[in-house]
Amino acid sequence: MSVIRPATLSDLEPLSQLLDDYRRFYAQPGDRPAARAFIAQRLALADSRLLVHGDDAGALNGFVQLYPLLSTVSLAPRWLLNDLYVNPEARGRGIGRALMQAAATLAREHGVPRLTLSTQTHNRTAQALYESLGWQRNDAFHGYTLTLD
Repeated sequence: MSVIRPATLSDLEPLSQLLDDYRRFYAQPGDRPAARAFIAQRLALADSRLLVHGDDAGALNGFVQLYPLLSTVSLAPRWLLNDLYVNPEARGRGIGRALMQAAATLAREHGVPRLTLSTQTHNRTAQALYESLGWQRNDAFHGYTLTLD
C-alpha cells in the first residue's frame, strides 16, 4: 500500500536522488552531494514541510516541499508550495495529485488559509493538475526576480 508521510532522516539518500532529478528537470547540473546537504539542512532546521510518497516496496516515488511565509495583506500565514516532483517511472498513477492533496490537508491542519506556487509557463502538465485541484491562476500580480551577486 502506498503512503504519503513526512520525510525523515532515514529518507535522506533516496530523497537526495529525487531532489537531484528534480533540479535536473529544471536544467540545473546534477549535484547529488549538494542535494543531500540541502535536504539534510531542511530536516535539521525543520524550516520546510517535506512530504514523501512511498510505494508498496518502500521506495520513494515523489515529494512535495512547502515553505512557511506570512502575508502582511491578509495578516495570516501562507505556505509556498515550492517543489513537487514524481519520479518519471511512477508518473501517471496519481502520485502528484495525492501529494498536492496531502499538502493542502497539512496546511489546513496547521491553520494555513492559503497555498501559493509558481510553475514554468510551458509546463502544461503541471498546470492542468493544479487547475483540476481547484488552484486558480493569479492574473492580478506580475512576478519578478532579482538575481544578486
